[in-house]
Amino acid sequence: MVREQYTTVTQDIDLDRTENKYVYKIGIYGWRKRCIYLFILLLIIILIVNFALTVWILKVMWFSPSGMGHLLVTQNGLRLEGESEFLFPLYAKEVHSREDSSLLLHSPQNVTINARNDTENVTGRLTVGPTDVETHGQHFKLNSNRGKMLFSADETEVVIGSDKLRITGPEGAIFEHSVETPLVRAETFKQLRLESPTRSLSMDAPNGVQIKAQTGGIEGSSQMDVLLHTIEGMIMLDAETVRLPKLPLGKQDGSGDLQKLYEVCVCPDGKIYSAAANVRSMCQKYNHICH
Repeated sequence: MVREQYTTVTQDIDLDRTENKYVYKIGIYGWRKRCIYLFILLLIIILIVNFALTVWILKVMWFSPSGMGHLLVTQNGLRLEGESEFLFPLYAKEVHSREDSSLLLHSPQNVTINARNDTENVTGRLTVGPTDVETHGQHFKLNSNRGKMLFSADETEVVIGSDKLRITGPEGAIFEHSVETPLVRAETFKQLRLESPTRSLSMDAPNGVQIKAQTGGIEGSSQMDVLLHTIEGMIMLDAETVRLPKLPLGKQDGSGDLQKLYEVCVCPDGKIYSAAANVRSMCQKYNHICH
């Protein structure tokens, strides 16, 4: 509080001294002053609480110059130590585990991996569910460690690039349509059987079909007819013994009964029958079998 007095004094003229008393109060007083002090005290308390919370968050989240807790920032990207849980989608260019441990993706429902293009459209998808594994894409390819293609599939064909395809199921393999392969072979000491229960079985090759059994026999059976057809070549039965046990047998004469010799006759329509052998051919005698 300042009190100013203005006094006019003259040397020549003696006037009566007049005193004007004016008091000016500068500052904030009363309840306004108390409110300001209370507000400043509240700001200090809030500042201290914020500083304490910041220190607590830094301590709880394990913030450090190299990262946050198990999340470390390296030159190659981000590194997570231990188990990590993601509540929302994760976008990354590359995800790999440590050299001394495996990478485990765990989910109570499905694990889905999507590949997107520049327009954010899904071009490939891999879904691992509790009961099945699904993949969606234009082309599926499986390679070995050396880069050799083992399996490839698309809308037009499926290619198996391994040297051998082994099917160990007791029922074998079922193909609804044609199969193209250079070799069909059974496992060692096992039988090879090609069967068509309700339709026909056809084997075609431009340079010939070879059926070979190393130590056993070859058996072919059919409910209806077995046809051996060639266009330009011939059908050759080359064996030490060729037997046709169920051929129709013509009437035998005395010589045939004694010698037990028979000749094979062929009808014009291709039917084969047997007749008792004689000095001359007996096929003409028993050609009634052809009718």
